[in-house]
Amino acid sequence: MRGLPEAVSTRAVLVGVSEYDALEPLPAVLNNLPALAGALTGEQSWGLAPEHCTVVAEPSSPRALLDPVAQAARDARDTLLVYFAGHGLTDDRGELFLGLPHSRHGLGYTGVPYSMLRGAIMAGRAQRHVIVLDCCFSGKALGLMGGSVADQAEIDGSYLLAAAPETGLALAPPGERYTAFTGELLEVLERGIDGCGPWLDLESVYRQLRLVLGAKGRPLPQKRDRNAAGRLLLGRNLGYRPRAAGAGGPAEHWPDPDSVESAGDFVGALGEVRVASGLTMRAIGDRAQPAMSASAVSALLNRDTLPRTWTSTGTFLHACGLPADEVERWRLVWERVKEVPAARPTAPTGLGREPLPAPVTSRGWRARFTRRRNEAGER
Repeated sequence: MRGLPEAVSTRAVLVGVSEYDALEPLPAVLNNLPALAGALTGEQSWGLAPEHCTVVAEPSSPRALLDPVAQAARDARDTLLVYFAGHGLTDDRGELFLGLPHSRHGLGYTGVPYSMLRGAIMAGRAQRHVIVLDCCFSGKALGLMGGSVADQAEIDGSYLLAAAPETGLALAPPGERYTAFTGELLEVLERGIDGCGPWLDLESVYRQLRLVLGAKGRPLPQKRDRNAAGRLLLGRNLGYRPRAAGAGGPAEHWPDPDSVESAGDFVGALGEVRVASGLTMRAIGDRAQPAMSASAVSALLNRDTLPRTWTSTGTFLHACGLPADEVERWRLVWERVKEVPAARPTAPTGLGREPLPAPVTSRGWRARFTRRRNEAGER
């Protein structure tokens, strides 16, 4: 399911190194790990079970770091998140490696080359990957995404969030509880973003981090994403303020069905309703009258054509919590879209001709919904 990951099939591995033999210590890293684990296991975020969020503190060897990542990659089916905080170093070829307690400058074999971390991540079958690097030179990993982690993800792709540019330094300011980058990340997760919609996606979080860190004169984070991975939701926006009752127009909490133009849009919009409701497919099925199985809800949200009858769609919308007048708006849109003739297949483009435009899919709705939400937050 696009949007918020399913907790039971999602895994996170949080790695931190604060003590070094030959490098400056980073005591704030030890505070990063439990705080971020608390955010990911909290009800307002992914709601991971504690055993599905592995914390690896002070790994003494490459295997101590990579084994938990490889295990989580094997277990994850929806999303895999891997986070590293510590010293980022470069070897004699200028390639990034992650510092371990015994690492030395310029000696890649004393740490974990990023390419090895990438290999451990790709050992599994997760549909989405989120990689967060809070270390110096972490932007170097951006160039390693192509043809590997990002391009091989099956559904919504991969997202790499780096605390510093390719040649830049990350900060662990003395006296601050967290490192500069992770501290702001936690602030967003715990307090939200004013003027943004009810949910936080990766792209919104990234823009907020650049805004806040830039205002403080600190290193600007970098990102790389594939296949619209930035739409992946991190949790509820605790800074969201709903529109006052009686303000007019559709409720901000729900997608606006009037923007639906095709069957693909309609199905994608139903997925947005599920995300906005904050309910799992099983919970929606239990609330439905008459009850629906979780598989029936999943089939409704993952089809490629317009639902043939209105009954199951109306039942689903009521179970998600839409008011009766909103459900009626959706029914009218369903009637309208039902009358739209299906597009005829077009012959493939020949050599030297302009490529055919991509067909509108359910993801197109997601892009428009996110764009409208972000634009509303910027006004």
